[in-house]
Amino acid sequence: MKRALAALALASSACASSPGFSSRDEVIRLILPSTVQLRSEREGGGRRAASGVVVAADAETRRAWILTTRHFLEPIAKQDIFVIIPGRKDRVRAKVASLSSDSDLALLEAEGISLPPARLKETAKLGDDVWIVAFPWGRRMTVVGGVVSQIGSEAGEAPLEGPARMVDASVSYGASGGGVFDAATGALIGVVESHRTARVTTPGPPEQVLEIPVPGETTLISSESIRRFLERSGLQWLIRQ
Repeated sequence: MKRALAALALASSACASSPGFSSRDEVIRLILPSTVQLRSEREGGGRRAASGVVVAADAETRRAWILTTRHFLEPIAKQDIFVIIPGRKDRVRAKVASLSSDSDLALLEAEGISLPPARLKETAKLGDDVWIVAFPWGRRMTVVGGVVSQIGSEAGEAPLEGPARMVDASVSYGASGGGVFDAATGALIGVVESHRTARVTTPGPPEQVLEIPVPGETTLISSESIRRFLERSGLQWLIRQ
């Protein structure tokens, strides 16, 4: 059992230092394999799409643990969950390993795949460059650049460093659960939770109402919250100490 757990590769920057990378290309090549597409199919024909990030993997048993948002699975009901890996035609079934009761997080477990997990970085600085990797509208993988536009804090504070809360990169439906990676190191600083939109009416007839993402208003679930979720779920063994 210890040998299997040793293969789990979720690392935290609080426990181990991460080397910098010399080029943007190296960082992007590092983070892409950790991102997967998720599909949910419910009785009656209901379907949903989301993104997810591999946070741990066991190469010996070919299992992977994938982080996504809880709202992707809600309302909680009987449903089939599938993991789609870019470049592969088949789909892999997944099951719910844990749901958070106080944050918008869910952890899935999938068998038959072994993908490189992301590393956690629990703090960011205002203005840090980031990459978001996700599957908007349940289609092709997309990489979007941006900066950290807000740091999480207690009421009344205005910190310049801490858990990332918002980025200015625009996202859309299907990007929920997508990884937000530090552009300098490739470490995971959070996952996409939601994005604010503005309603715009096009000239008609017929008139159409479009939901346009508002820059700077993409909300994250920070890596600090991710670590806390795993610990409260009794899954702290997924985190390498």
